[in-house]
Amino acid sequence: MTDLAVSPSLLQPTPAAPVATARMRETAQAFEASFLAQMLKPMFEGLSTEGPFGGGEAEGTWRGFMIDAMAKQTVKAGGIGLADQVVAQMLKMQEQDQ
Repeated sequence: MTDLAVSPSLLQPTPAAPVATARMRETAQAFEASFLAQMLKPMFEGLSTEGPFGGGEAEGTWRGFMIDAMAKQTVKAGGIGLADQVVAQMLKMQEQDQ
């Protein structure tokens, strides 16, 4: 007679592959940077670009790029924790699909 017992290791969810987890982290960090850029944008809308040290019209033109760079740097320095929450939810959703 054959033994129909199932190994406990087969019942455990398989952990996400390191490459997949790294891609999830990248995606989550890109999302956090985009979110931060949208939150930072209103801070700069009322600033005048005129004056002795103002950048003039060019500053207004390139301000969006500066805001995006600030947001990416903030995420690189640790961010606000949004990327961690997004990765956790992605992993949770992936476990539910298995």
